[in-house]
Amino acid sequence: MTLDLLDQKLIALIQDGLELTRKPFARVARQMGVSEQRVIERLQQLKDEGIIKRLGVVVRHKELGFKANAMVVWDIPDDQVEEVARKIASFNCVTLCYQRPRRPEQQWNYNLFSMIHGKDRESVLQRLHDIVDMLELDNIHYQPLFSTRRFKQRGARYIDPQQFSQTGPAARQSAGCSADNDFGLPRVAQHVYG
Repeated sequence: MTLDLLDQKLIALIQDGLELTRKPFARVARQMGVSEQRVIERLQQLKDEGIIKRLGVVVRHKELGFKANAMVVWDIPDDQVEEVARKIASFNCVTLCYQRPRRPEQQWNYNLFSMIHGKDRESVLQRLHDIVDMLELDNIHYQPLFSTRRFKQRGARYIDPQQFSQTGPAARQSAGCSADNDFGLPRVAQHVYG
């Protein structure tokens, strides 16, 4: 799937979140110079095409009383990692679950990572033990790595909104862009997502 410039600007404008207003897409539409309806329809198309999975909120868990979290690293046999990952990911207390390559040259044999949140350290450990017991993972080596300090928490950003902030033909040309752009935006490489 190739995203055109309008799609890229739309994603750049919403990736940091929407205003908490009655019509959150109206401001986005004004910034893009299109109708609110076009923004909503295009977001639905991007969702239908699988480019956008969902729109949601990033909750600051500590402010909600969830003071502890741990990235649990697992040493799952390679031929079982997909099945075990699906099972671990199905638990409500697991907010992230993904596979990464092992790094045996660095004495790091873990290949599955999952994040568990709880009100306190003991509740995180209890949830972890529940997962181990319910999935019969007693023979699997794992280790919970508790967070000690939050430096940053936000959703992912994929498109730099600054690429759309240049204005006027001189700025576009200085960036190697054509001045006759349909949206008055710098031309950027088309990205393929699949």
